[in-house]
Amino acid sequence: MVVGAGPAGAMAAKEAAARGASVLLVEKRPAVGSPVRCAEGIVTKDLLEFVTPDPKWVSAVIKRAKFTGPDGTGFLISGKSGDEVLGYTLDRKIFDRELVMRAADAGVEVAVHARAVPFVEGNRIAGAVIHQHGVSHTVRAKVVIAADGIESKFTKAAGIDTTVPLADLDSCAQYLVTDIDIDPEMNVFFWSNAECPHGYIWIFPKGQRTANIGIGIPGTMSGDGHRAKDYLDRYMEKHFPNGKVTELVVGGVSTCRPLSCTVADSLIVCGDAARMSDPFTGGGIYQALFSGQLAGRTAAETVAAGDCSKSALMVYDGAWRSSRMGKFLSRSYLIKDVFFRMDDTMLAEVIKSVPDLHLSEVTVPSVLAAMLKNNPWIAVKFPKLLLHRK
Repeated sequence: MVVGAGPAGAMAAKEAAARGASVLLVEKRPAVGSPVRCAEGIVTKDLLEFVTPDPKWVSAVIKRAKFTGPDGTGFLISGKSGDEVLGYTLDRKIFDRELVMRAADAGVEVAVHARAVPFVEGNRIAGAVIHQHGVSHTVRAKVVIAADGIESKFTKAAGIDTTVPLADLDSCAQYLVTDIDIDPEMNVFFWSNAECPHGYIWIFPKGQRTANIGIGIPGTMSGDGHRAKDYLDRYMEKHFPNGKVTELVVGGVSTCRPLSCTVADSLIVCGDAARMSDPFTGGGIYQALFSGQLAGRTAAETVAAGDCSKSALMVYDGAWRSSRMGKFLSRSYLIKDVFFRMDDTMLAEVIKSVPDLHLSEVTVPSVLAAMLKNNPWIAVKFPKLLLHRK
């Protein structure tokens, strides 16, 4: 059984079914992919690892990224020739449904508008009580994959500590804005402690004159009159006063380290439920796809082997931690910790010093390397960063 039909859950369900497992995918909302709780951006390499881009769920092709500091100066990132595709802005409403349809094609049974409550037997998660359309019934499962997001009930029911420090829980607000002048092929990231304290503002195009414009700030920076939406409204009034808002999304994103353990007897935790969103940017689509794929494969293999104990499932926990993704999350938390200690004067100095970059692949290490090259004092002040350039 898989709880949650986002990218992590859909990928997990498909992978398990493709390996012969009987899979039920449960989604609490009546429609997969809606409402969207995501900035919808992903870099090219990360997307191509799992699917081929399809125009029906790609809202924008991104060829440039601009990083802007508190004083308005910054640097531009583009490909080696200037025309390579660096990433995409997805239409998650369509993308998520496509992933679920692929899971269904693989043999997964899908239940929407169905609330799953952990069914605990002894000291393990033995399945779920499903409440759907006024009817409740219990479904037993040899393995439950918890892909039920940051509020995960199944993870807590298994006795796993899911506490997120307030400083590592970002409060986010995002508008879908139309009728604005933007570069439809360029993402923009704006950093300023005055205008978005210990966080950043993003502009991700979704068409010629349309974009997701959002902000994320730590919970410790939020309060009456200075909530994420308050800062976003001030930014909009200053930069896009005539923009037309057609959607509002608000929510929380964990920017902490992943859970200390992501398995229990008969349970695997993946995606946002496992606190796998990027600590620095808050992004999580790639981590959801990767961990979901690995979770589905592991579940099918352990069920086939007849051993779904925590010790047997630990192969999943070890595999993702030693992967490129696991190392990336570890590095990203350190970079976040360093970057958000800088005041606006220091932020402006660092960002201003980086020249325009022409990279074959846009990665956190490549941008970090450029910052260190132009600001050797950063490495002196924060020597641990030297361990995370590659």
